Amino acid sequence: MVMSVNSEDTLPVNKSLEPVLTFAMVVGEHSGDTLGAGLMQQLQLSYPNAKFIGIGGPKMLALGFESLFDMEELSVMGVFEVLGRLRRLLYIRKSLYEYFVANKPNVFIGIDAPDFNIALEAKLKVQAIKTVHYVSPSVWAWREKRVFKIAKATNMVLSLLPFEKAFYDKHQIPCTFVGHSLADDIPLVSDKHSAREALGIEDNAKVLALMPGSRGGELSRLVEPFLHTAQKLLSNNPEKAAELIFVVPMVSEKRAQQFHQLHQQIAPELSVQVIVGKTQQGMAASDCLLTASGTVTLEAALIKRPMVICYKFNPLTYYMFKGFVKLKWFSLPNLLANKGLVPELLQTNVTVENILPLVEERLFEDQSALNQAFTEIHLALKQNASEQAAKAVINLL
Repeated sequence: MVMSVNSEDTLPVNKSLEPVLTFAMVVGEHSGDTLGAGLMQQLQLSYPNAKFIGIGGPKMLALGFESLFDMEELSVMGVFEVLGRLRRLLYIRKSLYEYFVANKPNVFIGIDAPDFNIALEAKLKVQAIKTVHYVSPSVWAWREKRVFKIAKATNMVLSLLPFEKAFYDKHQIPCTFVGHSLADDIPLVSDKHSAREALGIEDNAKVLALMPGSRGGELSRLVEPFLHTAQKLLSNNPEKAAELIFVVPMVSEKRAQQFHQLHQQIAPELSVQVIVGKTQQGMAASDCLLTASGTVTLEAALIKRPMVICYKFNPLTYYMFKGFVKLKWFSLPNLLANKGLVPELLQTNVTVENILPLVEERLFEDQSALNQAFTEIHLALKQNASEQAAKAVINLL
């Protein structure tokens, strides 16, 4: 069954002398931190004295979240990457379980990180703790039988994407489509001039954003082809070299330091402008993005920028699971449009020879035809997501 929240309802404000509510939350990466912070802000409007505890990122910490472990400890992707950290991950999950059983929250909200969170949700639900999973795993794409685990583990799934509703409806699992908070936060029309002014970039420059990922593993695999593409772009277009600028928006100082080390090893003579903590501003200042797959591709679509999307898994992870995926596309813009809006390159196809012509076309030729499709995606996801998510959580209390 799919549940919806009436957007005309207003959030209740708890003015009584009832005990302080505790919201347990666990996020595993920066995109989850953004969702968690938005949800916290809305819940704090109704419950200003509420306690928020679990694992959170910097945006959540700034709102008063108490993090029992560092979010970066969960930022791993791929079977073999997880295996290298398995003992630590199991220790963290066991510690959280024991803490929440001893200090029962009013509700537990796992935000993304499904392989970590859904198992934890299942154990907590057995202990009569209400559980919510915010961000549906890609069960419609692969490992569909995970949906039965989700049904056992959660009282409610909060989905970001409209096509997920029908899937959960088919399996009679309570689900609320809330939209995506990025669509609420990013303006419908992006201001390239203001973004460039803030970053000290001339209006007549041609700007390519290099975005090799927010996780250490994916960044390490994509930096080399991205930097070599930038070098080749300069040598292939000498008449445009003076106006070409490469910006590298990074989500954290840790990732920026990792990029800097790789940059010095791979292409120290290539001039780049690293931007830390202002990802959307860097994207808005750009004419085109060369980016890893993930939430960043949705941000690029909402900012209305053409992009070339690449992804490289750990080779063993890729060859183990490539036969299980049932999708034509792997990037969010193409999945949401249900057509190939933007080019995707996966694994062995991530080469300079393949990337370069796709970037040149999007950087030097008119791409305005994409704007209408990107705007349609934006409007479909613009649902006041954090408010809708908070209402759904409050309805479970």
